[in-house]
Amino acid sequence: MKLNRRQLLLSGSALLALPQASMAQAKPIRILVGFPPGGATDAIARVVADKLPNVLGQPVIVDNKPGVGGRMAADMLLAAPADGLTFMVAPNATPTFQMLVFKDQLKWNILKDFSPVASFASYPLGMGVAANLGISNAREFVEWARKNPSKASYGTPGLGGQNAFLGVQFAKAAGIELPVTPYKGSPPMVTDLVGGHVPSAISLLDGMMAHHRAGKIKIIGVFSKERSPLMPDIPTFAEQGIDVTSGEGWTGIWAKAGTPKAQVQRMEKAIQQVLQLPEVKEVMSQKLLVHPVFRNGSELDALQRAELAHWEPIIKASGFKPE
Repeated sequence: MKLNRRQLLLSGSALLALPQASMAQAKPIRILVGFPPGGATDAIARVVADKLPNVLGQPVIVDNKPGVGGRMAADMLLAAPADGLTFMVAPNATPTFQMLVFKDQLKWNILKDFSPVASFASYPLGMGVAANLGISNAREFVEWARKNPSKASYGTPGLGGQNAFLGVQFAKAAGIELPVTPYKGSPPMVTDLVGGHVPSAISLLDGMMAHHRAGKIKIIGVFSKERSPLMPDIPTFAEQGIDVTSGEGWTGIWAKAGTPKAQVQRMEKAIQQVLQLPEVKEVMSQKLLVHPVFRNGSELDALQRAELAHWEPIIKASGFKPE
């Protein structure tokens, strides 16, 4: 049967509309994020989630459920059906430090109740110092802290997380007393650092870098084994003689345990495909200052277990007790 031009155009339009129609009819995938909109974890999650509908042919919704270091989102994932329609994106602070510090208060166990899907970003944590100290490197800060024990402290966006325990490790490795000053999140902490109200702070670098470049604070080092290619001018603490190299953060995605393997692998492959997009790589590296590094579910599981084993004795030795 021969089709005329009008029929060909109509049939072509119908074919183009099929993916959109099927996507509209598909049930949406919900990605739980246990931190508020506009924060680092939310921004990382949305860069990836915004591209997933085109890969999966299915709507994807980011659902922010902030509270208790990401615990609210994990609780909601635990309560959701294991049907491949609900996932959780979280930084390692949630599965690692919530597990080790607050385990008696948790409803879930990251290794038993959730299935690792993939991790898709990694980033170093660093220490910034107030500009009014006139300090340019880690050794100068250590000497200042020794001479000014009543003034020395470090800010962290809360207690019981990676930032706080990195400070404990730093003080021990440097042989100084360095009390912690906790804040309710990074923004007020960085504001106080810029204003000189707290002498130092440990945080992700995205919130501090603009102030560092403007000369309002000085980032004196990163807690990773190697310098970040995104900020190669900032040295590691290890190369300055302070051996603390466990300050690499990462962001991953989990499904509820029992989710069909095919659904978990489908999301894993979709994440990998999204991370290969040039625009995603650019936003993550240039705007968010994180490395778009993909690990599959098995690699994420191994990373998680290794991190728990590393931090457990450090946290126990610190004597930290949650309220």
